[in-house]
Amino acid sequence: MPTPGASPWREPEHDELADLVRAFFAKEVLPHTARVLAQGHPDREHYRRAGELGLLGLSVPAEYGGGGGGFSHEAVLLDEQMRAGDSSLGLAVHSGIVTGYLVAYGTEEQKRRWLPGLCDGTLIGAIAMTEPDGGSDLQAMRTRAVRDGDDYLVSGAKTFISNGGLADLVILAAKTDPAQRAAGVSLLVCEVGEDSPGFRRGRLLSKIGLKGNDTAELFFDDFRVPAANLLGGAEGLGFAQLMGQLPQERLVIGIGAVAAMERAIELTVAYVKERTAFGKPLIGHQNTRMVLAECATRTRASRVFLDDCIARHVRGELDVATAAMAKYWLTEGQCEVVDRCLQLFGGYGYTTEYPIAQMYADARAQKIYGGTNEIMKELIARAL
Repeated sequence: MPTPGASPWREPEHDELADLVRAFFAKEVLPHTARVLAQGHPDREHYRRAGELGLLGLSVPAEYGGGGGGFSHEAVLLDEQMRAGDSSLGLAVHSGIVTGYLVAYGTEEQKRRWLPGLCDGTLIGAIAMTEPDGGSDLQAMRTRAVRDGDDYLVSGAKTFISNGGLADLVILAAKTDPAQRAAGVSLLVCEVGEDSPGFRRGRLLSKIGLKGNDTAELFFDDFRVPAANLLGGAEGLGFAQLMGQLPQERLVIGIGAVAAMERAIELTVAYVKERTAFGKPLIGHQNTRMVLAECATRTRASRVFLDDCIARHVRGELDVATAAMAKYWLTEGQCEVVDRCLQLFGGYGYTTEYPIAQMYADARAQKIYGGTNEIMKELIARAL
């Protein structure tokens, strides 16, 4: 398998960053994995510690408290998180998505108000699009934001919100003009807390995987949001803003998919070299070698495709259809490779004592969030 530093877009600084990220997860996060999985959410302190180390907001300009880098640095962070085996910290959403919206669309005052907190870990970010009655059809959302003087009164419900249990800052998609579809959607930056009038967190959702991440329901009942928190400064821009950022969100998902595939193969190769059956190591059996050869080839091809997408995105050239291809094909590959690797563990692969079991459960959501893979195929087909 190729080494992590073999990607053509990586420079020595990326490898130095990877070393720092690896050490952070090994020292600060992984020793607490069992407790975090049991409680169903990460520790706020882990975000703060990541912020102290400069690992949050890597692509945010330094003037707003960020690392002053680019998306390639975020890619290294997310790759190393998956390789470490952590799925609790919602860095893909916090740094890979939320900060991107503020950098791209925020006013100067909005950037200076919120980005430093997101970068030092004192604020945790989330984005709320999906609703109980619909996910992929964003134009049909029912959450409303009605102007009331200098505020908006927000009412509605959101669900499947990653980081929703801990989030202090939520980029909320709502209808400011219910008579319109796409043209009626706006994004509001909501500052939320346990004592915020009109805001309530629902239960942390019980999931088959990603058990350490706080996926929650959020409820708004005439929740007041200052009109100054309207992202972009004008109503009706939300749908275009969402469409502009979704390619990066889908690329973020693809990064996790490929890193998971590579980790699955590494774990499986180590296991089949140690485990014996019928008098010889599992690696000595032809079926084992053929399965691993097929998985390794699929994974290598996926890495090459992902590297091309990252390079395109860094140049500002990643189009909607290619991002959809990456999200669809790479997550399908993740689920296939992890499943086939788990099979080689036999019964042990189905026990939570082995990481491959958690990887199997975690992988399934990848084909759903960020736009289902069925939607991805539709986007690809439209571009043909």
